Amino acid sequence: MKIIPSFIELQTGDGISLHDLMPELNLSIANSGIQNGFVTVTSQHTTTAIAINEHEERLIADIKNFLTRFIPPDNRYLHNDIALRDCPPGEPENAHSHLAAMLLGSSEVITLANGKMVLGQFQSVMLYELDGPRKRRVSVQIYGE
Repeated sequence: MKIIPSFIELQTGDGISLHDLMPELNLSIANSGIQNGFVTVTSQHTTTAIAINEHEERLIADIKNFLTRFIPPDNRYLHNDIALRDCPPGEPENAHSHLAAMLLGSSEVITLANGKMVLGQFQSVMLYELDGPRKRRVSVQIYGE
């Protein structure tokens, strides 16, 4: 079995933003030469998430609204009490981003068959930025033959 590691780096948008990783993933898979196996996609950050969903403009707006209502940024969170923590200058009050990332998850594992990810017609692997804008990095490992 071969294991091919790579990374995706991207600049994210303000606040909550969703980024379709499919073009980069498809290119990595094609370049790997692996036909059958699986790919793991893992966020390298505690305020981003990796999840599979439909990459559709109105659904993305719904997701942003849902996360903001479900985990309001302006709630009182202990993590946001910067004066009581040993933090570098400019540390953001981002407890809500950590909580959303924990609920969404940091990775996905997708089956590969005949050189393609086995996903449904409308499914995309997406990076959920929860504390942007920032430069982000996603780990990709492709396993198989």
